[in-house]
Amino acid sequence: MGRLNDKVVFITGTAGGQGRSAALLFAKEGAYVIGCDLKEKEAAETAEMVRAQGGKMDSSIVDLTDPDAVTRWIDGGVASAGRIDVLYNNAGNPRMSPFGEMTREDWAHTINMELNTVFYASSAAWNHLVAQGGGAIINTASVIGHRGYGATGQAAHAAAKGGVLALTRQLAAEGATHKIRVNSISPGTILTPALGVLTKEQLAEVNDMQPIGRAGQPEDIANCALYLASDEAEWVTGADFVIDGGITQILSTS
Repeated sequence: MGRLNDKVVFITGTAGGQGRSAALLFAKEGAYVIGCDLKEKEAAETAEMVRAQGGKMDSSIVDLTDPDAVTRWIDGGVASAGRIDVLYNNAGNPRMSPFGEMTREDWAHTINMELNTVFYASSAAWNHLVAQGGGAIINTASVIGHRGYGATGQAAHAAAKGGVLALTRQLAAEGATHKIRVNSISPGTILTPALGVLTKEQLAEVNDMQPIGRAGQPEDIANCALYLASDEAEWVTGADFVIDGGITQILSTS
């Protein structure tokens, strides 16, 4: 028996990185995964990888910044699968630039991609979860929502992820009477395609910054998300899980 047997899990951003890892792990644990992304080829590859390991996954092309498209995706998936047990708001696409050079377009893009999309998907799933008597929402926040990092050009990213943390707490409060659990994960530096290709020297520098001695892998986040999606986390809501190899707390005074 898998930890997610018979659960229907919706995951945004399944074309690679953390979303792909979660899709593979969740399906391995018995979930029926319904994923989406704008990268059609890569998202289809994830679905094929899931099926190759004996899992079940559907994949759709969805613009998460279009609330009507998101609603169609959620409603269509629920109609097809019969329910929604978990929504994992994984997708994100920030634009980075020093604050003095940040354009209004970059700010709006980041807030739209990293905060509004969480609202759109959660809103589309909410009444389904209420009607069926509960479920779980997992939001991807970030360590940048907890502390500032000098000269990194992440002002919009920090604001969006801070918003995700606040929204998570509020949805947990409103969802508690409906048995809807809402939690977030705040990753540190994770080696995903979004980080870009690092040289050997750059990778060594990233690893040296980590108290545990290595940067994170997508699987590190997927394992936490698996716990939050499972019945093992039945009494966990309104929480944020910082998964960063210890850098936020151990080096917080550095």
